[in-house]
Amino acid sequence: MLGTYGFFGWIFIGAVAGILAKWIMPGRDPGGCIVTILLGIAGALLAGFIGNAVGWYSQGQAGSFIAATLGAIVILFIYRLVMRRRRG
Repeated sequence: MLGTYGFFGWIFIGAVAGILAKWIMPGRDPGGCIVTILLGIAGALLAGFIGNAVGWYSQGQAGSFIAATLGAIVILFIYRLVMRRRRG
């Protein structure tokens, strides 16, 4: 999966997916730009792994970017739950 885009490609896709996830799910989150990129990369990797394993799409298709964004939303949601419990 990493080979199709390369390391910097996944950072870019992760950053865009993380920004879109934050735009879709606005709110106050601890962390800044780096956390957004890391959440996006984690979401992209998670969605890419699951999507390829299930056969929904193959690497490089438009569906992989949509799945990366959805994965980033899921990771952002989990991150918010964990951080809320940690503060509370």
